[in-house]
This record gives sequence, C-alpha cells and structure tokens, in this order.
Amino acid sequence: MDLDIVALSRLQFALTALYHFLFVPLTLGLSILVAIMETVYVMTGRTIWRDMTKFWGLLFGINFAMGVATGIVMEFQFGMNWSYYSHYVGDVFGAPLAIEGLMAFFLEASFVGLFFFGWERLSKVAHLIVAWLVAIGSNFSALWILIANGWMQNPVGASFNPQTMRMEVTDFFAVLTNPVAQAKFVHTVSAGYVVASIFVLGVSAWYVLKGRHLQLAKRSMTVAASFGLAASLSVVLLGDESGYLSTEHQKMKVAALEAMWKTEPAPAAFTAFGFPDQRTRETHFAVHIPWLLGLIGTRSLTTEIPGIDDLVHRAELNIRVGISAYDALQKIREAGSSGAVPESAKTIFEENGPALGYALLLKRYVDDPRKATPEQVAQAALDTIPPVWQLYWSFRLMVGLGMFFIVLTATFFVLSARRRLDAHPWLLKVAVFAIPLPWIAAELGWIVAEVGRQPWVIEGVLPTAVAVSNLGAATVLATIGVFTLIYSVLFIIEMKLMLGAIRKGPIEHGTPSRPGTDARAASALRRSSLAAE
Repeated sequence: MDLDIVALSRLQFALTALYHFLFVPLTLGLSILVAIMETVYVMTGRTIWRDMTKFWGLLFGINFAMGVATGIVMEFQFGMNWSYYSHYVGDVFGAPLAIEGLMAFFLEASFVGLFFFGWERLSKVAHLIVAWLVAIGSNFSALWILIANGWMQNPVGASFNPQTMRMEVTDFFAVLTNPVAQAKFVHTVSAGYVVASIFVLGVSAWYVLKGRHLQLAKRSMTVAASFGLAASLSVVLLGDESGYLSTEHQKMKVAALEAMWKTEPAPAAFTAFGFPDQRTRETHFAVHIPWLLGLIGTRSLTTEIPGIDDLVHRAELNIRVGISAYDALQKIREAGSSGAVPESAKTIFEENGPALGYALLLKRYVDDPRKATPEQVAQAALDTIPPVWQLYWSFRLMVGLGMFFIVLTATFFVLSARRRLDAHPWLLKVAVFAIPLPWIAAELGWIVAEVGRQPWVIEGVLPTAVAVSNLGAATVLATIGVFTLIYSVLFIIEMKLMLGAIRKGPIEHGTPSRPGTDARAASALRRSSLAAE
C-alpha cells in the first residue's frame, strides 16, 4: 500500500484503536468480576472476599485510568484525520458517542472514586451498589460505542439529504436496535469477560505456583474459571450470530473470510484450511468441510452464499447505477439555488440513491465519476475485495484461541469442583503463559470486523478513500510518531504499575497465616510436582 494520506490515516487509526483496545476488554471483564467478589463478601461476611475485591479492584483501577487516557485520542481523530467522514455522518455517528460520554462514562467515572475511597465511608450494601454501578457504567459505555460502530457496518435509520450532502437520522430507534450493533455488543463484552477471566486465572495460578496467598488465589481461580467458561461459550454462540448477520449485511466480508472465490451450490462448504491467493483468486491446498458454511452463514440447506467473483460483478453493476444517482445529485444541487429541480432528476435519485456510495468508489481514480472509463469502473469494483489473506488467517487464529479458552476454563472449572486446583503444576504454568492470548484473540477480532468492511468506512455508503481530511502525508506521519512515543511511555507505565501490584500481592486480613506458612506450602507444591513427574 502506498504511503498516501489515506493509508497513513488508516494506519494511525489502527494503531491507536488497537492500543486502546488492550485496555477496554480487561476493564469490561474485571468490573464484573470485582462486583461478583464483593457480592460474595456482602452475602457471607468473610473478609477474604473483601481482600479479593480490593486487590483485583486495584488492578481494574490502573487499567481503567490507562484506558481513559488512550481513548481520548480516538475522539479527536474523527475531526482531525477524518473530517469529511465527520461532516458526512456526524449527525448519526455523533449521537451515540455523545450519549456515551454524558451517560455511561460519567456514571462510570463518578462511581470509580466512591469505589476506591468509600470503603470506610459507605455501608457494605451501599459500597456493593457502587461496585455494580461501576460495572454497569463500563459495559453501558461499550454499548453506545458499539451502536455507533454497528451503524458503520449496517447503516440503518438514516438517509442521505442531497441539499446538505449529509446523512441524517430518520429513525433513531432503528439505530439503537440495529441487529448488527446488538450482536457486536454482546460478542465484544463476552470477549472482554474472557480476557479478564484468563487474566485472573493466570495471575492466581502464578501465586499458587509461588505458594503465596493460596486461599485468595484459589478462590479467585474458582470465580475466574466459572465466569470464564460461561463467557467463552457465549463468545462462540454470539460469534455465530455475528456471522449470520454478516452473511445478510456484509456478504463480501463473509466471502473473504472463507476465501470463497466462486459461488458454490447451497449449502456451501467451510474452508478449514488453505492458502488463499488474491492475485490468482484461488485457495491452494484447501481442506473443506461440506455444508458447514451454509449452515453457519444461512442456517439453512437451500440458501446460497455468493462468492467473491459474483460479488465483484454485483459491485460493478452498483457502480453504474451509482453513477446515475451521482449525475442526478449534481443536477439537483445545480438547481437547488433556483428551486427548479427537474422532476426526472428527483425520480432518478430516489430510485438509484442507495447506490450513490458505489459511485464514490471512483473518486480514487477520477474527480467526476461520470467521466470514469470502463477500466476504472472495473478496477473500482475489484477494490471492494478486502485483504483476503489477512482476514482468512485472523479469523482462524481467533476461532482457534476461542476453542482453547473453552478447554482451559473448563479444565480449571472441573479441578475447582474437585478442590484440586493445585494438583497439576504444569496446568498452572499453562494458565500463566495463557494470559496474553485473549488479548491476541480480541485484537484479531477487531481486525476481522474493521478490515473486513474495507474499502468502506460506512458499508455501501462512504468509501474510506473519500472520508479523510485534506492533510499532508508528512503531518499524519509526524503524529503517528508522536502517538507511538506517547503510547509506548503509557505502556511502560501500565506494565510497571500492574506488575508491581501483582508482585506486591493483596493485603490479606481474612486468612492470617503463621510465619513460614506460604514457604512451607510452596515447598509442598514443589515436592508434589516432582512426584508427579
């Protein structure tokens, strides 16, 4: 990809979004886990659960603060690097973000302070309510952001106004209840719960291996394994729903995920393995599972899933229809000042307006889409194919990691039920080394969702190449360097604070131990490990 303004703007947004998303899933999941632990404390009165709440709550607070700091940049980029996007759809996209800031974030931020400083000032029940309000605020914040993002994937409840040249809301309830947004929300928050569960499980396993804070660690592992198993299963089920909706609203994304170049007879086979080649439009050494894609994507045996070649042909037809809409739009705008808009232009735009975005794909090659050559039309149609290789492997790695999380959490769930969490030290080591894997899966999921809709910044409405600001490439490149430096410093601070808190460990009041207890426990665990080997 050439380092033009579009590529650099996309690179900057990808870097800042991927970095910000390192903090979001852990915030979502830890907020719920901490609230669950405090609920147990209030119900049982056992102070060890209060110690657990405070310890994991401290890690939540560190992560929350970093998430806020990195998220601010995301808001400014819309106006700085994507000004035409902000102009084109600001009326629609801005509303959920504004509501998120006014309702969800203020709720979350207001009660975070009470959570940390209200232990001695609030009653048990009042502090528990605060903990749950923090958790609800965190997840509510994700809801509004994903409503905005879901609209970009499936733009409902809005229409284009030829007089203002902007998308305007026609049905805000349709924006709120967008099925793609709802599926993305539950899938994303479930992934966040998995991230937090594996994090708590891995850190607790490290304590058990070291023979430290054993009672607190084992209880934390029990909560994390139970919650993580439910969340891991939910991610798979809700991911299936997202796939079904993508088949309906984002057919090219589904075809690219499967490297399905030709339309197959229903029900389509699932490509379990292969090496897609976008240049030759074939998948080498492909291993197919009959019927599976058709069942997952359409939930039927008779509905056809179109291949990439057919979808490119459809895109070319839509581009030609969009050119008619673009021509009618120019006539409407030219006559706008006089008010004498030709009825024929109105009629043509009303009929062909939904394809206007496809005509804008030609802006990459020619200023006036009406002057595009057949070769440029064909090339613009080919541009509707996203990076197949990148999507194909990102999706499969994400799914593979999801299956691993189910096995891991199920294993520790069974061990917890049998009270044998420390029976297999090698499993504890697996849990420790698994800590970064949910983040990798979450980042891969982001790539699948966002890269999969390219070349659209808003599916079928506004191409990415048209949405950027009129900035110099050197300016964007300089800001990428500055953001990279700032984020690197923030990452070092985050890791130092988190690792420092983990090494220090929780302050326990509920299960005081005699001097040497933890050391003797560690020695016993090492002896059992040697015996097992």
